[in-house]
Amino acid sequence: MGLGDDAASAGQLAQLIENYLADHPAAALLEDGRVVFDMRMAHYSVSESHGRCLLQLWSDEHNLMRTVVEVKERAQCLRLTTRRMGAAKPQSLELAPTSDRRTPTARDASRRNYQRLLERVLTRQFIGAKTDGFRSAMDLEHSFGPAYVRGRLMRGTAADAVIGVNEAESAAMVDGILTLGILWLDHCRQRGDCRRHFGGLKVIVPARAWRTTAERMAWLNHAAADFQLYTLDERSEELATVDFRDTGNLDSRLVHAFSASAAIERCRHGVDRLLALVPQAARKRVEVRARSANEVGLLLHGLEFARVRHGVAAHSFALHDEASFGAGANETPLTEETEGLCHELCARLFESRHPDGLHTDPLFRLQPERWLESRLRDGIAELLPGLRGDQLYSQVPALSSGDRGLLDLLTLDRNGRLAVLELKANEDLHLPLQALDYWIRVRTLNDDRQSAAGGRPLTAFERLGYFDGAEVSPLPPRLLLVAPALRIHPANEPVLRYFSPQVEWELIAVSEHWRRDLKVVFRKRSADARV
Repeated sequence: MGLGDDAASAGQLAQLIENYLADHPAAALLEDGRVVFDMRMAHYSVSESHGRCLLQLWSDEHNLMRTVVEVKERAQCLRLTTRRMGAAKPQSLELAPTSDRRTPTARDASRRNYQRLLERVLTRQFIGAKTDGFRSAMDLEHSFGPAYVRGRLMRGTAADAVIGVNEAESAAMVDGILTLGILWLDHCRQRGDCRRHFGGLKVIVPARAWRTTAERMAWLNHAAADFQLYTLDERSEELATVDFRDTGNLDSRLVHAFSASAAIERCRHGVDRLLALVPQAARKRVEVRARSANEVGLLLHGLEFARVRHGVAAHSFALHDEASFGAGANETPLTEETEGLCHELCARLFESRHPDGLHTDPLFRLQPERWLESRLRDGIAELLPGLRGDQLYSQVPALSSGDRGLLDLLTLDRNGRLAVLELKANEDLHLPLQALDYWIRVRTLNDDRQSAAGGRPLTAFERLGYFDGAEVSPLPPRLLLVAPALRIHPANEPVLRYFSPQVEWELIAVSEHWRRDLKVVFRKRSADARV
């Protein structure tokens, strides 16, 4: 299917691009086969102006603006024919689902070569041991994907499960190896020869890509299995041991807490201007939330569709409100010329995004975790009465060396103990270990206690203005994982069972129709689920 450039179709071109980006949040924009924007870290604006479809993308590194004259749908991709101001010939851009541009043939060849390399290195490193059953074939029944090479290392009646990933895979694939490794170990133990004991798991990652796995591995149950981590330099074929118990100081930093009410008041002029563009009957559904001391977002069921930044105007020392609109990564400055477009977006958004909306509508599907988060924020006192709804923080920026830096929800329980909540609206194989990342950082910040003048030692949270008036317990945080009952991945519980006893976790399943009726269906706790 293709759409060309005329006044009647400019809006359709914009809609095709918006729909694609809504369905592929990890998309990449390519030019001449080279990734120029990773949409996980970029913003975009796509709009109709004077009968033209205008596309603008920007990130911290660079920006791009083009007029889109044609869109062709290819297998999982969009081919965009564009014009750049001042250029005589049109240029082609491509939107792809991910930034991995290897052909299937090249990807498969890379994985087969790595498998042979891994077996050769292991045989040489572990003299007297035998490699067995190494493969990378897809096994959907047991959640094993082709990016990971898995096998067994045998020595008599003793054996270890082994899993490795090559350096050509994405960072997300490398970071996901421990989840698959635990599942592979569990599979070997459950389905293996009863005469052979699988004592542990050997995990092999590329050189210089070990930190996330090491931090996670330190908080597994080492009484349940002998976990070992190695790096493999594919050029020198050198296998090196990583001491995951001594990875140095964990880099966890926290932004200072701010007054949400003061931030909203500071941005009041811009907020009122945006609210005036929302259909009057729908204004009571808008949630106004402060993102920082000088930035406020307008949300509908967790989806931010407009924002106001209060700051110094360009070429002036005067303070003013800079407003923009757009759902997800889409962001268009609000001006007199774009007010009509903003009004149109709001009308379409409020017509689409409600509990009984169409699941095929991109505006309904966007950011389901944020929708679930908004429902939980509103009803946490009733749904989880052991937690304090008056001390609830959303999207807390806890910065670290990893990519993930925003905790979904952070609060205290009635005894002052920290509670980390990680939410998923859809099946996610990696939910447990992603949640563990947050737990590790919150624990580190809670353990960072410094004496106050004449008072008790204060945690990093308290020193930076969080949990005002409350005393934070020195006990390790609780870890709560929340998801719809039918959207909990079957592999999540086996992974959770291998967590350290120091990680007190709880898996909370909520009703499938949580958008309309949020209630707890069942709960499972760490105390009842050890290996």
